[in-house]
Amino acid sequence: MKIRLAEHKDFNKIMEIYKYAQNFMKENGNPNQRKDNYPPKGLIEKDIKENKFLKVVEDESEEIVGVFYFRIGEDNTYKSINGKWLDESEYGVIHRIASNGEMKNFFDNVLKYCLCTTNHIRIDTHKDNKIMLSLLEKNGFQRTGTIYCDSGEEREAFELIFKD
Repeated sequence: MKIRLAEHKDFNKIMEIYKYAQNFMKENGNPNQRKDNYPPKGLIEKDIKENKFLKVVEDESEEIVGVFYFRIGEDNTYKSINGKWLDESEYGVIHRIASNGEMKNFFDNVLKYCLCTTNHIRIDTHKDNKIMLSLLEKNGFQRTGTIYCDSGEEREAFELIFKD
């Protein structure tokens, strides 16, 4: 798998992946995380324009198999936490991660990519997203508390500080 910046020409495929992920989550005990067609099209377009949105493609076919938002720097979502962050140093943030298939290999590749940029990552997920919760814990993320999205929805917050 390769990771590249998403381009506007990828938009329809990106939205297909989110639709797949929404249906998958509904069928697997997590019907509330991506309700109301989240993320909205305008947000994805903005992320692409700002070069903060990435696609994961198969090596041979170049088919897009997953997407995510990643950037380094303070994130408004993480300014307030019911709990405590492990470290207040600069961090990378992963948001809006979705795949059209098996998550473990996909997530491993995303994490390797992000750790090439920073050793400090924050991420959050819905309490019913058992697959992501398991992946985060298996990859050494520590649960740090609860954060609230702009919509007021609650999310489980995680942090990873990778030390060689």
